[in-house]
Amino acid sequence: MAADIQHAHHLLDQLGPGQLAAVVHLLEAMILPEEDRDTLSDAEGKAVAEADEWLKHNPPIRHEEVLADFGLTMADWEKMGQEPLPEEIPRRNG
Repeated sequence: MAADIQHAHHLLDQLGPGQLAAVVHLLEAMILPEEDRDTLSDAEGKAVAEADEWLKHNPPIRHEEVLADFGLTMADWEKMGQEPLPEEIPRRNG
């Protein structure tokens, strides 16, 4: 194990600041207890429980059906996924 730790230190010394920050984040995610990780709020947990209960008594609604309610198709959905969000579109001056 000591050799692994020494090797890890050697590798960490070679990383740039951005890479090191990413590795630190990964290590923290691996080490932090489950309760310290991102968790659902009470309202989110209740919504998930309600959805799970609903699914016990109803068939799931297909994605295509939900899109159709908005006048969209799967092709529209795929196209929207490729387009940048409004805040990502460069603005023109003038």
